Amino acid sequence: MGGTAVVVGGGIGGLAAAIGLRRIGWEVTVVERAAALADAGAGISLHANGLRALDVLGVGAAVRAAARPQYTGGTRTPSGRWLARMDGAALARALGTPIVGIPRAVLHGLLRDALPPRCLVVGVTVPSVDRSAPGRVRVPVGDGVLDADLVVAADGVRSRLRGGLFPGHPGPVHNGSTVLRAVTYRPVALHSDFELTWGRGTEFGHIAFADGRAEWHAVLNSPPGVRYADTLGVLRRRFGRWHDPVPALLDATRPEQVLHHDVHELATPLPSFTSDRIALLGDAAHAMTPNLGQGACQALEDAATLAAALSTEPSVAAALARYDSERRPRAQAVARAARLAGRMGQQLSHPLAVALRDTALRLAPSGATARAVLRHADWAPPALG
Repeated sequence: MGGTAVVVGGGIGGLAAAIGLRRIGWEVTVVERAAALADAGAGISLHANGLRALDVLGVGAAVRAAARPQYTGGTRTPSGRWLARMDGAALARALGTPIVGIPRAVLHGLLRDALPPRCLVVGVTVPSVDRSAPGRVRVPVGDGVLDADLVVAADGVRSRLRGGLFPGHPGPVHNGSTVLRAVTYRPVALHSDFELTWGRGTEFGHIAFADGRAEWHAVLNSPPGVRYADTLGVLRRRFGRWHDPVPALLDATRPEQVLHHDVHELATPLPSFTSDRIALLGDAAHAMTPNLGQGACQALEDAATLAAALSTEPSVAAALARYDSERRPRAQAVARAARLAGRMGQQLSHPLAVALRDTALRLAPSGATARAVLRHADWAPPALG
């Protein structure tokens, strides 16, 4: 089964969906509201499930070649005491691939390069679609209209298309945290590939990249909308006495490179990831907190599963029914687990609760961290027909 599709949103999930659809013979147009598909963002860890999805889409090898495997690291206290260590080699043996760290800009560029430029339309917002024609969806694009057999709504956590499909849904809500992140402008001497440090209502972490630079992120309990005139100065005062390499990472950061976003999620699950000939994908379908590092991986799973369903089912309706039945239970379960991980981890602020958390993590069996990763990362993608 072939056809024509319009993907609304040119982020990681939207580009991956377009790649998958093209691999099964569909004509695809990606419409992005930004004026350019810029290589923006900080860094990302990709677990085995995300990498397996990328393999199905045909870009896994290129991503691995540009990424840095994560073999060492774990979770620490602000003083530097280890609470849990990550055995990345054991995870790689269990899953067949290590977790990898890669700049979002590099990942985005690799996905974009896998598509012909003619597929990409930028600087256009799609506020709604017309589903009045039987068997078709009409998508306004600039001064024209695209007719499609399928629309993929990959337009992010504040998806306009989701709002039109499910007007009674409350939409995204703030989860009580805000995240600041950046990529260092120069290499930093690091002793591990990946670390998290938990304080009281705070978290600081880093991901090492293949070129020696690193992504760092700081998560704070905060109401939405709080911003700082001197963001890097605030972070230095907040984290400057934390263990090495936290101060070194901040020192290797240019102030203008710090990104600041409040954390929003779809706390109320959607009743469906599809409606007629429209499929919701990525944050538009299941925006989740970043506490498990699974947001992008789940979007990649969406893309691979959608392509597989469309390649084997006899109709778009049957394919979307299969996509919803396979993706919605899993993605919403991961979202619930991510929310719980944040509440029991970074968001704890009472001294007694923090002490209990740290003690429990320190006394947990050595394989507990690996089992927690395996619970969500051990996913097998469906084959493309």
